[in-house]
Amino acid sequence: MKNYAIFGSGGFGREVAPIASQMLNAISNDRVEVFFVDDDPKAESVNGYRQLSYDDFFSLDGDKYFNIAIASGEIRKEVASRLIADGAHPFSVSCINSSMNLSSNVIGEGAIICPHSTITANSKIGRFFHSNIYSYVAHDCFIGDFVTFAPRVSCNGGVVIEDYAYIGTGAVIRQGTKENPIVIGEGAVVGMGAIVTKSVEPFSTVVGNPAKPLKKS
Repeated sequence: MKNYAIFGSGGFGREVAPIASQMLNAISNDRVEVFFVDDDPKAESVNGYRQLSYDDFFSLDGDKYFNIAIASGEIRKEVASRLIADGAHPFSVSCINSSMNLSSNVIGEGAIICPHSTITANSKIGRFFHSNIYSYVAHDCFIGDFVTFAPRVSCNGGVVIEDYAYIGTGAVIRQGTKENPIVIGEGAVVGMGAIVTKSVEPFSTVVGNPAKPLKKS
């Protein structure tokens, strides 16, 4: 028996659970139940999906599989490390109307590819990537681990995005090249609607058009 859990029953988790259920039941001969799991569940069910505590999930018979619907890449890493250490296995979630393997892409474990997302050609993407609705990754991109795309992110070709970066809703990243890529540094935040025309320093926040470092008041 296989048990599938979504960690995080907030807004994004409630979007992801039906996508996971649809995907898993489309490829299984038997009905697959998807759970929410929380360290301290406040309700027995959320949107019709049973919600279990961490201990209750691991008390179930059979293999344990998980995905993490939490925006913070750092928190995703902590949760994933804990689950893997306890013997659970990551599984990826992709909507049936997304396009993630058009041509020679490599995508790491634990990805969430939401409706109308597209990953085009010859891109390499790390572990536990989030591609929210209507986002895309164009050709020849390299994306690290635990990177988050909010809705409608446009990542054009020849872009490098390092681990834990967060790209806000509607942001556009200008096309680079293999020889001279646009680089979004580790832990950087690209603000909502930003137009990124040059590389972004690690652990910085950029906003605006063209995107510039956020000035702290």
